[in-house]
Amino acid sequence: MKTSYTLAELESAINYWRTRSPSAGDELSLCPEASALAEPYALMIFSAQREVDTNTLGAAAQNALAVWHEQQAS
Repeated sequence: MKTSYTLAELESAINYWRTRSPSAGDELSLCPEASALAEPYALMIFSAQREVDTNTLGAAAQNALAVWHEQQAS
């Protein structure tokens, strides 16, 4: 796994999960993986961060990124 991810990479990972598991229900909530990535993505935008350190992310976000990253390498 990478030690950091850019804003564009987080956006790509969120889109990957949204495509793989579209929003469902009347409330159109995100799947757990996209949801785990949405908060750090929003915080990066709010604080104008270019990258986020992988170690600062929660386990769910790290797992979602690991799967996405593996799919990108295939």
